[in-house]
Amino acid sequence: MDGDRVATLEEMSKILVEVLGLKYDPVAITLIKKGQQAPEGYGQPDKPIRHCQAIMRARHGESLLVPLDKQACPVGASSLGIVPIPEKVESGEFHYNLGMYSSQEAARNMIRQRPALETGSVIAVALSPLAKARIEPDVVVVIGTPEQIYWLLPAATTFSVGGRITVEMASMQASCADSTVLPYITGKVNISLGCFGCRKTTDIAPEHMLVGIPMSKMEDIVEAVKKMGEGPIPKSRVKVM
Repeated sequence: MDGDRVATLEEMSKILVEVLGLKYDPVAITLIKKGQQAPEGYGQPDKPIRHCQAIMRARHGESLLVPLDKQACPVGASSLGIVPIPEKVESGEFHYNLGMYSSQEAARNMIRQRPALETGSVIAVALSPLAKARIEPDVVVVIGTPEQIYWLLPAATTFSVGGRITVEMASMQASCADSTVLPYITGKVNISLGCFGCRKTTDIAPEHMLVGIPMSKMEDIVEAVKKMGEGPIPKSRVKVM
């Protein structure tokens, strides 16, 4: 990545943080594909971590490379295309036993419909604050309040073309499937309210949610947020009772 591109990523991050009032930096996520070299400047975690945990650590400033042997959650890692899906997960047994579904069949239907990359197509995931990304991100994840995340939806589509927005989510795999894989596959922005796993194993706040933005959309979205920051956003925050 050249110097101009790094500066552009820094500016994107700065605009989103300042205009939306984000508490945390947006997180740049790059899926390292089979045959690609691991990027420099990213430290591996001391012990295996989940994808959701890696995202939350990156929003606090860490730059992490999480290869197969550092993936703690086979559910998330399988949706990311790093490991095969475990049999207990594919059958629905795992999520049914968590008490999240009324039957194993219901849990199995969730897994059958989740977005997932081809097994073995990804060998690692690189994550960092957007402003510190050393390689081109595939997806940018923003964590914030519903009000902050709301402004990214018109910025993604309706600001320029109008119409309506459709989002897709499940009660599981908010960080991996819904906020990383789905935007990567579809090229569309997607939001998630969070899930059992990320809320149990990370420091995400009860009032926070996630949005995954494909990198191909970032420049247009940031420009729209910047323009709305000159009028609609501050106006909406002045309460009229």
